[in-house]
Amino acid sequence: MRNIIAIAQKELKIYFISPIAYAVFTIFLLISGFFYYNILMWFNLQSLQFGANPYYSSQLNINQMVYSPFFHNSSIILLLMIPLLTMRLFSEEKRLGTDELLFTSPVTTTEIIIGKYLASITILFLMLLITGMYSIFAFKYGNPQLEPILIGYLGLFLMGSAFISIGIFTSAITESQLVAAVLGFGSLLLLWVISWLGETAGMIWKGILGYLSFFEHFDDMVKGVIDTTDLVYYLSFTFFGLFLTHIVIEAKKWK
Repeated sequence: MRNIIAIAQKELKIYFISPIAYAVFTIFLLISGFFYYNILMWFNLQSLQFGANPYYSSQLNINQMVYSPFFHNSSIILLLMIPLLTMRLFSEEKRLGTDELLFTSPVTTTEIIIGKYLASITILFLMLLITGMYSIFAFKYGNPQLEPILIGYLGLFLMGSAFISIGIFTSAITESQLVAAVLGFGSLLLLWVISWLGETAGMIWKGILGYLSFFEHFDDMVKGVIDTTDLVYYLSFTFFGLFLTHIVIEAKKWK
């Protein structure tokens, strides 16, 4: 555990010394804040227009009308940002030639991978934590339910963690950060839209492709529903991504 924490601290230090973390933080917060502000303003407008009508006012739900679209938009922004966050984790070590030193040090491959993964999900957690400030005005002037919001954030964190595992894998297979980012983005986008193929496939393939899609498992959590199937999916996907990374690095060590 000491080695894992040491590697995670080293990676976090690199994140904040380089401009990567600041750029990803800034872009993510600017775009997600823009979406949140506009959705909230639209909700306020709806409230002013229909608030006098008892029927329409009963249909106004800030969780469904503000937070659901906000979480969906944030997940797409994460899909774009995560490959930028993970692209240098192994590819930069290869380019600088420090991977040989790292792999021959008295640290196991598993400890190296988990340490780098831990640093990345720490950045992800901080990014999501800061967006929590957006809710200050919603709770001050509205009456949103806290539990569905927390479940939505849990869904974002689990999805982002799965994204990171794929990003680490693509970083491990190339020494080019650009190639790692493009491969990571392409892989995540494919897994995002794979359920669309199921619309034209048979019933069996529709079920399989729907299960593999990130979106299908995220949708329930955005609605404030926790299903163990969704939790198992994201945890299994994260484990699979890290397992593939382990295979790639071990193969390199044996060459």
